Parts: sequence; C-alpha cells; structure tokens
Amino acid sequence: MSQPEQHPKSLIEAIRYFSDIDVCTEFVAKLRWPNGPVCPRCGCIEHSYLTTRRLWKCKACKKQYSVKLGTIFEDSALGLDKWLPAIWLIANSKNGISSHELARSLDITQKSAWFMLHRIRPSDADQHL
Repeated sequence: MSQPEQHPKSLIEAIRYFSDIDVCTEFVAKLRWPNGPVCPRCGCIEHSYLTTRRLWKCKACKKQYSVKLGTIFEDSALGLDKWLPAIWLIANSKNGISSHELARSLDITQKSAWFMLHRIRPSDADQHL
C-alpha cells in the first residue's frame, strides 16, 4: 500500500517544499492531469518530455506545452516556486491577505503580489460554485 503524499502544513514548509521548480512542475502536473499529460490543443496523450525546459511535446500535433498553459499561471514571469506558496498562503489565511503582506512573505514586489492576488481570488471563487 502506498503512503499518501504529505503536503505542507505551514508557510515555511510550503516555501521549502515548493522551492524546487521540478517539484512544483510535478505537483501541478499531477493536479492538472491525474492520468498523465494531455495535449491541450489536440487531446493526444502521446508525448515526450523535454526535461531541460520542463515542457511536453505532443507526438500528434508536434506542439509544445507546459503545466502553465491555460491556467492562472500562464503569461506570468513569476515561477511556480512563487505561485504555489502564494496559493497556500491565501488559502490558509483566515481573514484574507493584502498584496503588501503577500509581497513581504514571498520577497516579491507589491505590484507582482497584486497581480497574483487578482488571478488567484477569482479562481478560488470558481472552485466554490
């Protein structure tokens, strides 16, 4: 019997856990595609993985795709190593969190924190419908 995956229980654990971009990519890939990667363009499950760029290449349409494509992370210069602790912090904040507090916690600019909050909050509301 396999042991259930342990997820971070504190902010410091979340920052340590998600500090490795390969761990972040694998974490998001497992959430997004529980049965393995699927090409978002053609739906094909045949792929190859480009480890140096953390991209999948579809064997049918020959297009490359990442875990960020089609998500709140798309078109963001911030890496998953910042996004995932931010989501953890927002989800575990009892009274909400300001962009200033998020910026201080993740050592990013307030403008970046504001951008993240405006992407994360609507996606969080969609999950409760």
